[in-house]
Amino acid sequence: MKDIFIADLSKFENQSVIAFFTASMKSLRDKKDGGKYLALILKDRTGEMEARMWDNAAEASPEFEQGDVVKLKALVCRYQERLQLKVERIRAAVDGEYDPVDFLPATTKDVDELWAELNGYIASFRDPHLQALLRAFLDDPEIAAAFRQAPAAKAMHHAWLGGLLEHVVSLMGVCELAARHYPEIHRDLLLTGAMLHDIGKLQELVWKKSFDYTVQGQLLGHITIGYGMIEKKLATLPDFPPRLRTLVEHMVLSHHGRYEYGSPKLPMIPEAILLHYLDDMDAKMQTVRSEFDRSANSGRDGAQMTEWVRAMERPLLDTSGYLAGEGDE
Repeated sequence: MKDIFIADLSKFENQSVIAFFTASMKSLRDKKDGGKYLALILKDRTGEMEARMWDNAAEASPEFEQGDVVKLKALVCRYQERLQLKVERIRAAVDGEYDPVDFLPATTKDVDELWAELNGYIASFRDPHLQALLRAFLDDPEIAAAFRQAPAAKAMHHAWLGGLLEHVVSLMGVCELAARHYPEIHRDLLLTGAMLHDIGKLQELVWKKSFDYTVQGQLLGHITIGYGMIEKKLATLPDFPPRLRTLVEHMVLSHHGRYEYGSPKLPMIPEAILLHYLDDMDAKMQTVRSEFDRSANSGRDGAQMTEWVRAMERPLLDTSGYLAGEGDE
């Protein structure tokens, strides 16, 4: 049983630890003196942390591959105000030394409650055709099991077990609010798009020892896969109105909003425009929350700016942490 997680390491500053982590990034690099060092990013289900191995790196590097679970001894230290591991010894862990579930991040929310909330939205639909389409997905045992487990992405927003369900339920919540604010919106169509927009990720991604793309996911992408999944379910609903079918298809095909973002069509109906922006908003807000959590785990003062956040193309500031801070700005 793993007893030291990334989130625990701040308690061990200036101490050596022996622990298991996933080496999600591994790079053997040149030192200024001509030697080699290892640059690593280590992960478990609670977060990630950078690590460096300065001594005997060339000898240690063949002992494990990127993506392996590793056993290491390291000093928990601080570099440029962030916690970092200075690795002394490292090797690939062997089966039986660890539980794989400890290394896949998972939602902190109750999956059963999320599932009940999702089903509650569908039960509230007034349009029987859209309700039947969504029930065709959730009543499929294979799809339902995957939907409760799948991440929403390999490495971006909601990249953890249950992340897709968490994202979809959150998005349906903000879509519900938007539909109340804009009464001309077809509420059930908007919520249908929210549930189905990323349905292709159930086949685009794999989540066993790590999060990665399937071959199908690499070749087709989740928009194309999702469109095909919807077509199969629609084929079981012969009375589904043709025009409504076209609108559902458009919601999924256009939800990335731009051609350069992978959408084959731009959003051309009010519901699709809303879905695109609300989907992007929910993803970005989760990225912000995750960055604040990661920054806190690294020991950074909550009143300070984070480091550069690549996904947002800017550093960020936690409002509550900043207002609670003391001293000069």
